[in-house]
Amino acid sequence: MFRTLDDLPGDRRVLVRIDVNSPVENGDVRDNKRFSRHAETLRELADAGHRVAVLAHQGRPGRDTFVDLEGHAEILSEHLDREVRYVPDTYGDRALEAIRGLESGEVLLLENVRMVDEELADRSPEAHAESALVGTLAPEFDAYVNDAYSTAHRAHASIVGFPRVVDAYAGRVMEAEYEANSAIQNREFDGEVTMVLGGTKADDLIYVMERVEHTVDRFLLGGIVGELFLRAAGHDVGYDVEGSELFDEQWDEGEETIRELFEEYGDRIRLPADLAYEDDGERSEVGVEGVEKETSFLDVGGDTVAEYESFVEDSEAVFVKGALGVFEDERFAAGTVGVLEAIASTDAFSVVGGGDTARAIDLYDLDEGNFSHVSIAGGAYVRALTGESLPAIEALER
Repeated sequence: MFRTLDDLPGDRRVLVRIDVNSPVENGDVRDNKRFSRHAETLRELADAGHRVAVLAHQGRPGRDTFVDLEGHAEILSEHLDREVRYVPDTYGDRALEAIRGLESGEVLLLENVRMVDEELADRSPEAHAESALVGTLAPEFDAYVNDAYSTAHRAHASIVGFPRVVDAYAGRVMEAEYEANSAIQNREFDGEVTMVLGGTKADDLIYVMERVEHTVDRFLLGGIVGELFLRAAGHDVGYDVEGSELFDEQWDEGEETIRELFEEYGDRIRLPADLAYEDDGERSEVGVEGVEKETSFLDVGGDTVAEYESFVEDSEAVFVKGALGVFEDERFAAGTVGVLEAIASTDAFSVVGGGDTARAIDLYDLDEGNFSHVSIAGGAYVRALTGESLPAIEALER
């Protein structure tokens, strides 16, 4: 197991890696749950008197979201209720001067680490540890804290390089996310374990289903993956109609695996009994028996919601990855919100993962405290569910 902030000695110069990668609108970064979560770790370090410098990324080179972190510093300052200074430099002279000038309890945000070519280089952890980025910054710090669980599946320089040369610890977000998200692999539950799968990326969910069949008693499907499995079951859905490009390519790539999973684990896979669509601006529903798809389906129907709610109520543990419908439109939020409300009303151990699903909790004013854990991770959450190793965790444990 890795060390945490409970093991960190006092009065240290600390380099913290966080993940506040966020939507950008008209050049402005938008606040989200990641800022508030990481602010808790930074506040704890600052209140303890550490001198804190922060590494983070935003976007990827060539994309519209690839911007500097000045706006991120402003948002973090609001969440911390203290100034987070920003320096438009990552490991050059300006950054080093700002780092060396840190006083006890101060927090400094360095420039977007992905503006450094070495960050994304395809190298081993040993090679990353010898990069100019790590080699220059590491001597300036007594400790390295990785709080960026959302990037734990990335073997980037700021993730796996520093733990090779600096005492390394897990931040509070890293600690909580890893414990909750790996529970399906590491914990034993006496009752039934249910997994709710939805969203638009079927390949991720198929990958999960293949690897958790021994630990999950029931899969409740919706979204794109729900329609694709309905297609495998012989229903006339799960393909593109005019205006959609979500199904055909994913079916071509995953048909064989989908059919194999449905044949082998069909008794544990629950498919939508009805689906919802837009008709003259209103929500309409149709049963899947005998349906002919002529328009896009945007949610599971009421009968499905009721059935899924009853399965949730009988579960000891529930893991959620992806939304069951287009919940951003209130007309088609019944599936996603209904299941989340059912989970929230039980005593089941529950983990809600995937950025979209977590956003639904905020959008519909659900109490996050009614869930065991709400994950802010995507790819790392999927890998944790399947028990696959995460480079960041391996680096911290080493």
